Amino acid sequence: MKKASRLTAIGLVAGAAVWIASGHLIPHTEGEAAIRPGEAKTQPLFRVEVAPAKLVEHSPSLTLSGRTEADHKVAITVRTGGVLTELRVKRGQHVEKNEVIAVLSDEAREAQVAQAEALVDQRKAELDAKRSLIATGALPKLDLVNLESQYKAAQATLALARAERDRGQVRAPWAGVITDVPAEVGGAAFSMSGKEIATLVALDPMLAVVEVSERKLAGIKVGERADVRLITGQTVPGRVRYVSKSASQTTRTYRVEVEMANADGHIPDGITAEVALSLKPLSATKVPRSALTISSAGDIGVRVVGTDDKVAFVPVQVVEDMQDTMWLSGIADGARVIVRGQDFVREGQQVAVVDAQTESAAR
Repeated sequence: MKKASRLTAIGLVAGAAVWIASGHLIPHTEGEAAIRPGEAKTQPLFRVEVAPAKLVEHSPSLTLSGRTEADHKVAITVRTGGVLTELRVKRGQHVEKNEVIAVLSDEAREAQVAQAEALVDQRKAELDAKRSLIATGALPKLDLVNLESQYKAAQATLALARAERDRGQVRAPWAGVITDVPAEVGGAAFSMSGKEIATLVALDPMLAVVEVSERKLAGIKVGERADVRLITGQTVPGRVRYVSKSASQTTRTYRVEVEMANADGHIPDGITAEVALSLKPLSATKVPRSALTISSAGDIGVRVVGTDDKVAFVPVQVVEDMQDTMWLSGIADGARVIVRGQDFVREGQQVAVVDAQTESAAR
């Protein structure tokens, strides 16, 4: 019984070995014939969508954050002695040029003017009375020179007295808005000479001030149009009035001022503003943002398809970055830029080209 079992096991193993070997040793002509036609098939070309590049003159827009700044701002101070007796302005009040905003005590200024006027009248009468005598030779000609000099000195004294009297009335140097009034009537019983009365701000025109880097400075010209968007949501047109020729020592940026009309005074001083400046026009091509790619060397550019339908890489410079598209320079006019599939092909690879507009219409 044991010998029979052993013989049966040996027979089963030998049969299995023969069956496995038959798959390698015996040729299967029918299976090989079915495989060979598939191997003869060529790999299909990778399909990419392209769009023709069109060079146009484009004026890029440079947007910078800044602030509004009043064109004129001054602290009005007293230039003569006296006590403040009258204050005619308050904060937020609009004043006109030469309007009286404060009055000081007289301090005998009117009396000094009256004395100077009397002296002028005296010197003029003396000059007129003796002029005829000098003309007839009754008096020496040298007296005429002395009399004329005395008359002119009296006139000068009168001018000084009137100027001192006028300083007793503090006037606005230009039209604007009073933003601060630190002085008070009767707040001090001493002389107000040199003390600040009020702060005056001229709101028309209003300036939008930004700082520009040295790389962008060359494209900004005085007189160019600019659009100013205020933090309040208001957009105001303006013109570049000033471009600094000296950089800030701390930031190495250049001050640029944009002037805006503000006759109604609605634009306040010192609020945040966003200034959009139009730079010098450049020849550029508009492409979708997604068309940008990076070469194996790390350069930023786009992939194009040549006349032989082979892929090539073109490095570019960014002229302006928009929300969905980009303006680029460095692409030849009429070049077929790959706008879909550019990240799945390599330089020198032959591809199947499909027009992006045609493909989009088909979808």
